[in-house]
Amino acid sequence: MSPPEFAVVGHPNKGKSSIVSTLACDDSVQVAPTPGTTVICRRFPMRVDGETLYILIDTPGFQRARRVLAWMKQREGDASKRHQVVRQFVTAHHNSGQFSDECELLTPLVEGAGILYVIDGSRPYGGEYEAEMEILRWTGQPSMALINLIGSGDHIEGWKAALGQYFKIVRVFNALTAEFDKRLELLRAFGQLKEEWREPLDKAVASLEADRANRRLLSARAIAEMLVDMLAFKVSKRLASEGDAKVYETQLMNQYRDKLRMREQECRDAVQAIYDYHSLQREESAFKLVDQDLFSEHTWSFWGLSTTQLLATGAVSGAVLGTGADVALGGASLMAGAVLGSVIGGTSAWFSAKRIAHVRLFGIPLGGKEARVGPSRNPNFPYVVLGRALFHHACVASRTHARRDALILGEMAELTSTKAIPNELRRRLERSFVQARRGAGSGKAFRLVDELTDAIGTAIGEHGLA
Repeated sequence: MSPPEFAVVGHPNKGKSSIVSTLACDDSVQVAPTPGTTVICRRFPMRVDGETLYILIDTPGFQRARRVLAWMKQREGDASKRHQVVRQFVTAHHNSGQFSDECELLTPLVEGAGILYVIDGSRPYGGEYEAEMEILRWTGQPSMALINLIGSGDHIEGWKAALGQYFKIVRVFNALTAEFDKRLELLRAFGQLKEEWREPLDKAVASLEADRANRRLLSARAIAEMLVDMLAFKVSKRLASEGDAKVYETQLMNQYRDKLRMREQECRDAVQAIYDYHSLQREESAFKLVDQDLFSEHTWSFWGLSTTQLLATGAVSGAVLGTGADVALGGASLMAGAVLGSVIGGTSAWFSAKRIAHVRLFGIPLGGKEARVGPSRNPNFPYVVLGRALFHHACVASRTHARRDALILGEMAELTSTKAIPNELRRRLERSFVQARRGAGSGKAFRLVDELTDAIGTAIGEHGLA
């Protein structure tokens, strides 16, 4: 059985293409405020794992609905013949140069597509729409009306009263702000239009829910890989003498920070690609908070842990390192290593919270010195990076594909601050951060990524992010 098809029809410039873009999760749909942007029908399949679940058809708007209806009424028979009159109209005018928009939008309907009639509920109802709705009724195809709110006005009730006389189902649906659950609810409503569509659309809803969970997991993994890379990252330069360290300090520090910034941008690109945003332009300078510089003081005070949390986190780090010493001594230390490590770790976290990284000198084989920056020992560093990544993910995951503006940050910032992460989950994260700072071979790095992916996936769930 072929997947259900739905033609999105209506007056010009009422948000039809935006509806298509949102429901097909496709940002390649042309969306513009200029009437007449869509001049031919284009099909946009919604696919998951290569399987087409349903197809949305973007259509031109009605231009001469009253004249079209008048032509049809001249040939009107009884109600059982009206769909044939619609087909006759398309056949008679398809290549005539007349009524090209109406022929284009009616063609998928006479071929069996369902109808999604879109109107702008921010503007009042007018009688000029009745000719359009009557033509659509003549097609005999299952139909639903969507009240899209483009402007600031609210004439929903008037529209509901009028639309209910022509359409079996009427829904309010804002293509720019519709949450994921709202989109699934609309798909379930599609299934009520025609018995044969119910099963494939129920399957589509289940597939989309599973796909959503998988995208969250892939995003969590992308963030985990970034954290492991950034926590172990360092830059170095071989020196002719110890005196050269001061000369190269600024250069090495800038190189270190630039590489970390670049890695953060790579992660953001990856998350956007996971959610099929291939044309989304980020205007970094326009962002607030999430696109403050990674190393700015404001960024750290907002996204980092509180002083109390830092002390507790430092204690966890010290305990992890101390436990390693206890294991190495075969338990002879009676766990003194873990206790002492907790004290030292908490104190260290307190004093190093403001220092991101610093230049250190190391002896190297065959003589000479090496200046090195990183890995960062700052206990707040991974939480700042994680908080920013969670926030970016939330903005991307909650966004609809109909939007064409840069990412706009809303009220999720407080939710994605790592200060809100529960204590037990923060302890899980910290254990992985300690291991990542030490650096590891490929096998251990894979395990760390897996552990962090699980923890970050839980963090996304705990915060209820899309």
